[in-house]
Amino acid sequence: MHKRSARTIFVCQQCGKESLQWLGRCPDCQAWNSFAETRAAPPTSSRPQSPANPPQELSQVAFEATDRFPLPLSEFNRVLGGGLVPGSLTLIGGDPGIGKSTLLLQVSALVAETQGKVVYVSGEETQHQVKLRAERLGIKGQQLYLLAETDLEVILNQIEQLSPSLVVIDSIQAVYLAGVDTIPGSITQVRECTMRLMHWSKSSAVPVFIVGHVTKDGAIAGPRTLEHIVDAVLYLEGEPFSAHRLLRCVKNRFGSTNEIGVFEMKGQGLVEVANPSQAFLSQRWGEAIGSVVVPVLEGSRPLLVEIQALTNPTSFGLPRRTANGVDFGRLLLITAVLSRRIGLKLGNQDIIVNVTGGLKIGEPAADLGIALAIASSFRDTAVDPELVAVGEVGLSGELRGVSQLERRISEAARLGFKRCLTPKIGARVNPPPKDIQLIPASTLREAIRIALLPDKPKPDDQ
Repeated sequence: MHKRSARTIFVCQQCGKESLQWLGRCPDCQAWNSFAETRAAPPTSSRPQSPANPPQELSQVAFEATDRFPLPLSEFNRVLGGGLVPGSLTLIGGDPGIGKSTLLLQVSALVAETQGKVVYVSGEETQHQVKLRAERLGIKGQQLYLLAETDLEVILNQIEQLSPSLVVIDSIQAVYLAGVDTIPGSITQVRECTMRLMHWSKSSAVPVFIVGHVTKDGAIAGPRTLEHIVDAVLYLEGEPFSAHRLLRCVKNRFGSTNEIGVFEMKGQGLVEVANPSQAFLSQRWGEAIGSVVVPVLEGSRPLLVEIQALTNPTSFGLPRRTANGVDFGRLLLITAVLSRRIGLKLGNQDIIVNVTGGLKIGEPAADLGIALAIASSFRDTAVDPELVAVGEVGLSGELRGVSQLERRISEAARLGFKRCLTPKIGARVNPPPKDIQLIPASTLREAIRIALLPDKPKPDDQ
């Protein structure tokens, strides 16, 4: 019988789109010059006669409770949903030099002390280079095995001989399968290696961490391939010149998403931040103009963050809008409401909005804080330093309610704030808070009048 040979196809290195011919621009992800030639393996005609797991009625499926084993880092446990699930595959991405290898080496050493053998596979560094990092972090390394290898078949053979409790692959772009006719790091190699690791992890009930490189736009390389295969996706974020690092969960099959863990980079590595709200507000000046504190929710955790705004007459024909840590579309919306409904002449003003600490806010509950910060800067009047503000701004200038107001208020009261400016709709809290006063407002105009301190003359807004 004639045996079919492998055919040549072109695969997008950004999203995995396959094509029979080379394309200058990917029709799916719109990336330019991203197609690379590869050889697709011929389909095999051999199929199993019976499935390994035959169909079973749902009511007859026996449920076995899977116990998580908690990590010694409580911030990491929060992001994972309570600990590591045996047989889970977790992807960690982040910018180069952000601290991915440092964090995983610390986690590996702590798990080795409490759970047993851990294998740390480094495909980009030698054992001596990893040892130098471990000495800087004060890691002794009992029960922690280092393997500097890139051939995935060799890696799996070595891992099976050790029978570890945790495996770390750093990074998935560095390992390869000899049977796949593409270079290491290509979308085909990344996909096949991740699939092999997933099958091994599920069959052996051993959790696996894999490190993924990021592309120029900040997404994990091959996101549609990796994020659909793994059980959890974590991003390590942070400003280049800031000591704080945020571990954010964007996918988790065993827990809630959008959870974050807060760490601080120090000489001994990444250290947990016990009180993130206080850390984000530690350098805040009392009556700073254009500064507002907003209680936001990151997953199940309430955080107090400082939103700063600066307005300045533009030197060019078109004013600029800069958003750092907030959605650019929300900034344009709030600016339009302030101009049209409140009467602030922002058409000739450059507007810069920044969230301190490198945190990124995506929920509309921060709308009121952004609007107050812009109004404070434009009027050159400080906001009450003992006040926090939360609420969504509508296009008519009305304030809309937010979810989980009680938890936000409790976090503000815990840090010593005396007043909370909230939308009038949904402002009832049972039981009413004792240490903080709720100030309801129906419109953005009313909220600005309440929040801005009256001790300084205001310029004419008209």
